[in-house]
Amino acid sequence: MKLSELAPAPGSTKKKKRVGRGTGSGHGKTACRGHKGQKARSGGGAKPWFEGGQMPLQRRIPKRGFKSIFQKEYSIVNVGVLNELKDISITPEVLVEKGLIKNYKNAVKILGSGDVTNPINVSAHAFSKSAKEKISRANGNAKTIPAADSENAG
Repeated sequence: MKLSELAPAPGSTKKKKRVGRGTGSGHGKTACRGHKGQKARSGGGAKPWFEGGQMPLQRRIPKRGFKSIFQKEYSIVNVGVLNELKDISITPEVLVEKGLIKNYKNAVKILGSGDVTNPINVSAHAFSKSAKEKISRANGNAKTIPAADSENAG
């Protein structure tokens, strides 16, 4: 057996329908497209999103809300989690290293959920009032670092 002798099994394939090749073929004149109309034309047929001329769905649904272009995105960490780290000084780099945040392309904000028993020094881009309060009550230090540093890191 040679590669040139390979052929599909008899009856397993059909000949291609050659439309528009004369009336004798049975598929001539209108080439199986019927008479006139959108689907008979070249490039004819409605787009998948076309709804027959009625008002499209995306225009019928009302617009809701807005997205502020000035809003800052923060990676959030709670003080209760920082207390478990047992590190003296905590920076965004340490948080990435420990797997608490993915990266600090977004600024890091410390929130006040949980309790702080160990004195810890935390450097972050923002703190909630309760977080600062809890850190200082445990004889720790909450240092705010400028947000420009977060652009270089990550």
